[in-house]
Amino acid sequence: MSKSEDMSRLQAAQLLAQAVQRKFEGAKLGGGALTAQGFACDFDVPRPLTEEDLAALEDEMRRIASAGAPAAVRRMPREEAVRLFEARGEPWKTELLHEGEASDEVAIYEREEFADVWPDDGLRPEAAAAPPAFRLLHAAGAYWRGDSRNPVLQRVHGVAFAGSAELDAWLARHEEAQKRDHRKLGKQLELFMFAEEAPGMPFYLPKGAVVRQELENLARRFLRKYGYEEVRTPFLMDRQMWEQSGHWEHYRDNMYFSELEDRHWAVKPMNCPGHMLLFRSSLRSYRDLPIRLAEFGQVHRHEFSGALNGLFRVRTFCQDDAHIFVRPDQIEQEMLRTIALIREMYDLFGFDYAVELSTRPADSMGSDEQWKAAEAALAKVLEESGLAFRINPGDGAFYGPKIDFHIKDALERSHQCGTIQLDFQMPEKFGLSYVDEKNEKRTPIVIHRAVYGSIDRFFGILIEHFAGAFPVWLAPVQVTVLPVSEQHAAYGEEVCEALRSVGVRAAMDSRNEKLGYRVREAQLQKIPYLAVVGDAEQAARSVQVRARGEQRRQSFGLEEFRSRLLAEIRIGD
Repeated sequence: MSKSEDMSRLQAAQLLAQAVQRKFEGAKLGGGALTAQGFACDFDVPRPLTEEDLAALEDEMRRIASAGAPAAVRRMPREEAVRLFEARGEPWKTELLHEGEASDEVAIYEREEFADVWPDDGLRPEAAAAPPAFRLLHAAGAYWRGDSRNPVLQRVHGVAFAGSAELDAWLARHEEAQKRDHRKLGKQLELFMFAEEAPGMPFYLPKGAVVRQELENLARRFLRKYGYEEVRTPFLMDRQMWEQSGHWEHYRDNMYFSELEDRHWAVKPMNCPGHMLLFRSSLRSYRDLPIRLAEFGQVHRHEFSGALNGLFRVRTFCQDDAHIFVRPDQIEQEMLRTIALIREMYDLFGFDYAVELSTRPADSMGSDEQWKAAEAALAKVLEESGLAFRINPGDGAFYGPKIDFHIKDALERSHQCGTIQLDFQMPEKFGLSYVDEKNEKRTPIVIHRAVYGSIDRFFGILIEHFAGAFPVWLAPVQVTVLPVSEQHAAYGEEVCEALRSVGVRAAMDSRNEKLGYRVREAQLQKIPYLAVVGDAEQAARSVQVRARGEQRRQSFGLEEFRSRLLAEIRIGD
């Protein structure tokens, strides 16, 4: 995000806050933040905000901006700022200000009767050339500071740009994104659903299950190609193991627990510790390494209900996890192989991607020397692979640095999916060892890796990337056969069987409806191919084929059509 973008979004956020206090008597300011695409502000107001409220707030923001009253930022000691906001009756701002060092200075934004805390990053509102172009998107309840024990405030999301042309372009992309929303298409295309009985936990309908299975099948082909062995580990394991792994200390707020027969258990949020136990179960020689263990592991992680978002943010999901146990001299080769695997799979989907090297977080395990060595190893591998990358400071896993792959979808949105992590910590914590060539015990290094990340989330990304029109190899139904009338149904079934016999996912729609109606229904389901059969086709043992997105039909002999389909489907092989 550039400084000019920051300025536009900060200005808009302050206009919003001033408008809220003008429109809602007694409104209190909560926190605020810049987001990837705009800004979000929390307010303590008497009732939930409606779309009508947002429209009225936008009008008030424009009135404030057009009035041209000067806005300025001044600095003051933190204690003075606390007194200022106490006098203004702002308990939430006062709470935030109390958390800093008393000797600090803070920046305060002021315009007319309004005042708020301003980020101390050198930006000054008086330097802005013109008011920003903005749009308020939606409002929703949010617990103060994300804690369910606290009151619910109203969080307003918006976007802002330096000029109206940029805003119009963003709104056009946003409108297209709404059409591609995986939650909407998931329902329309009968792919998945959610139920109150299991909040944040997806149910896959038959068509969605087919796509999931195809994604797993594709991954398994690459597992075989790159020498992995697939394993399974339990969902529920003893709390002691999670303490040993470090997850208890670093991750327990996101875990689910149970107590049975006087033992404390945890539902796995990650697959890593189970794979450590598998490695430890046998005596290992240096000749056995690398050992590559892969699992399509279902994990559970607690998320606040307000954070849930279709398949993008759930409480249970399947990870395509793998852990590679290596000797120090094998790190580079295995990392390069893993990068090659990820690139090869992403190319099949047509994704561009950006790469980040995420370094040591504040909450981490291990020595400075271990982290420096691990970060240097990852940087070297990225340089040798020819991948451009940027450093993402402090965003590594608690046990090691990582390489993150951010795929770009059809709307140029970025999604972090693939990851490669180098781990010196967990093998030591689990006492893993192998016998080296001198018959001495050594500790292996572990490479954690995922390609999809969450298969569920990757599925959601694909729905939006392809707008539900999956490539033929991935489509849940690849061909719909449409008999012109009842007398052609028997031949239609014969066509279906001929296609199914070679693995094509074919379905027939022989309902007592007009052909045009059935064609439109199939188009709404985004079926790649429609095969119409009538008198001529029945006599010639052919089909009239209409490809998705095309108006004209082409005639093919049944065998020719089947061969063409098989060739297209094998793109995914």
